[in-house]
Amino acid sequence: MQKPLVGLSRRNLLRELTAGVTLLAIAIPLNIGYAQIAGLPATAGLYALIVPTVIYALTVSSRQLVASPDAAAAALVASSLGGLAVAGSADYSTLALAQAILGGVMFLLLAFFKLGFLANFLSKPILVGFVGGLALDILISQIAKMLGVKIDSGGEFVDKVAGLVTGLPGLNWWSVAISVVAVAVLLLGKRFAGAVPWALVVMILATVVVLVWHLDEAGVAVLGEVPAGPPAITWPIIDWTMWLALIPSAMALTLVTTAEGLLVSRSYGEKNGYRTSPNRDLFAFGVGNIAAGASGSFTFGSSTSRTAAMDQAGSRTQLPSLVLAAGTLLLLLFGTALLADIPSPAIGAIVGVAILPLLGIREFRELWHADRFEFLIGAACFLVTLFVGSIPGILVAFVLALLNLAKRAANPAIDVLQATGEPGDSLLDGAAKGQVTAPGVIVVRLAAPLFFANGSVFSDAVKRAVRAADGEVRHVVVDMEAVTDIDVTGAESFEALLTWLEREGIDLSFSRVRPDAVRRLEQLDLLGDRARYVTNREAIAAIAGERPEDEE
Repeated sequence: MQKPLVGLSRRNLLRELTAGVTLLAIAIPLNIGYAQIAGLPATAGLYALIVPTVIYALTVSSRQLVASPDAAAAALVASSLGGLAVAGSADYSTLALAQAILGGVMFLLLAFFKLGFLANFLSKPILVGFVGGLALDILISQIAKMLGVKIDSGGEFVDKVAGLVTGLPGLNWWSVAISVVAVAVLLLGKRFAGAVPWALVVMILATVVVLVWHLDEAGVAVLGEVPAGPPAITWPIIDWTMWLALIPSAMALTLVTTAEGLLVSRSYGEKNGYRTSPNRDLFAFGVGNIAAGASGSFTFGSSTSRTAAMDQAGSRTQLPSLVLAAGTLLLLLFGTALLADIPSPAIGAIVGVAILPLLGIREFRELWHADRFEFLIGAACFLVTLFVGSIPGILVAFVLALLNLAKRAANPAIDVLQATGEPGDSLLDGAAKGQVTAPGVIVVRLAAPLFFANGSVFSDAVKRAVRAADGEVRHVVVDMEAVTDIDVTGAESFEALLTWLEREGIDLSFSRVRPDAVRRLEQLDLLGDRARYVTNREAIAAIAGERPEDEE
């Protein structure tokens, strides 16, 4: 097993420590905002940066992946728990703990059974649409916070928009001013001095302004008192029916985190030349989320933006995450009084700017130009997530993924190939769709497994090739090099094709069959008297009209 903090040395120690300070400056304001999105107290976001972060950093295979609650996870928590308890209540917080523990157990099961591939069903269009829908829902809440308008942040998207519009006459101009300046600083600062932790700068300056001019008395909402002290070890006590009710949302959180986390982990490992282990990363997410649920936090996953920031800072170890944990603990022990007067409009601006890239505007534009069908998949997932809910959104995502898979599998590449007819040469040389490959012989190649989605498609393609051929067809040779498997439904379609070929007086042979496929053909009774397995040389001889010689 890989040792913790692999890659750390005396030469990069100072750089890693400096990156940790940068990560601390980025994470504190964002996690406070994400906790509010989730409907939880600020401490829930800060607690996630201590025990869960340490456990994750010491168990993950990636040297750079930063784990933390993010906007999408926070929105999922809020939307899934909003119907079970009142946001901000003790019952709501308890459910969030239980949800994190359930997700952790699911991560461990994925790691144990090596099922991380299930997340591959969440393709890019689906992730773009799903996360984009969550991001827009979050953005409405943050805009309301920036304008000083009170809305039900746990309500449906349409209700939030309606509440924002009807509340505009009562907006607070001081909140608007703070928000406008904060957004300008964040956007311009990122463009001209990206290495500066502008979120922390905005939070500090906005707090100073509120304190100096007593803007809280002018109607500007502030964070309020944050309890001091380290996280306490706890365990959610809820009825077993509530545990069952949390399973769908925990599953959704697990799948989204798995898809994004493993992708980011692998990409940075390949970029910087070190190996990662998907199953170990899943294990790290599992034990980390169980720790989150047992220490007063909520579900966390991978943070793409923070991982990118650490990569740009030159970090190549998990030491910055440990620095983050230590710094957050010190803040909770000695500095919570500094957090009480942070203005909510500033937090809204910080979170709003952070989630803008998650809307997927650029990605949707690329999908529109690259593949209209995949664009529609992403758009459908976006709309369902936004107007129906996150859990229906993830279910629709899987259905759309299966439809996309079936659509592509049902239309495999099927070629009628030109044979050389020269003994000793390869059987297949170039493509000539719809033509006889040699007098009386057609060679057909299926570039996919033969199964229920394409069995009839392949059968129809062979029949069309026979009917379109010039002259009488006596032999059909099926090139099986790319056929890795055959299911029962595919075999039944093949049986019907064999019967049709027999009626037409046409022989069928298989060429270049994989060993596993040979066994599968025998098991399905597709070899024998009705069809035979031939070598390349035998097929070439048949095409050339010669008697095959014995193989030496």
